[in-house]
Amino acid sequence: MDLLGSILGSMDKPPTRDKKEKDTYENQKRAYQNIKNRQREELNSFRIYVEERLGRLIKDNARKFMEFQPLDQVHRSIVHDVAETAGLISMSFGLDVDRYIVVYKKEHSPCEDEMNARKNGDVWNKDTAKQYAEQRQLLKLKQSENQQERIFKKNIVEESPSFNYQQKYVHLFTNCQDAGKTEANRSYGYVPSDNKKDLRSIEQTMADIKAKKRQKLEHIDITEKN
Repeated sequence: MDLLGSILGSMDKPPTRDKKEKDTYENQKRAYQNIKNRQREELNSFRIYVEERLGRLIKDNARKFMEFQPLDQVHRSIVHDVAETAGLISMSFGLDVDRYIVVYKKEHSPCEDEMNARKNGDVWNKDTAKQYAEQRQLLKLKQSENQQERIFKKNIVEESPSFNYQQKYVHLFTNCQDAGKTEANRSYGYVPSDNKKDLRSIEQTMADIKAKKRQKLEHIDITEKN
């Protein structure tokens, strides 16, 4: 026997499992496999259940969406997968253990009010829809008022001069007080208002008018004779 053989022969052999340990290991392995098989069967059954429900949703023309009970992440992923395959829209709402899925027909996708309501944990119905519609209108009105107020303030700032023009041109006047005065200059045809009044009586005015007409007619006759 060579040296290597003698060394290997002197080493302790690895411990062997006894029959009891082997049986325990095999039982645990079979139990684990059974659990995995049951889970697989349960998920397959759930997929069939989802396909049947969504099939009824597609056939029902009067129904717009279908809501599922709260589910864990694995079951929610199955619902999303089946809905996508069927050409539907699926959305998750809620938090933690209360998270659930709503599946919509594409032509009846949820409006913004419904999505906000479900995100806030509210039940979507006619009363909730009316409430959120009123809140949206009030918010829109308030935003419009705020925008108009900002525009008004902006216009005031733009129309206000950045400096005083009176101070800029004050050097053009020897006296600012004199620049504000306006007096009539008699040398440029100023006529007092008293001189503009007609002080004649009605009879005298009519007589003057008749006299002017006679003079005009006489002037015409003389012109024609000549």
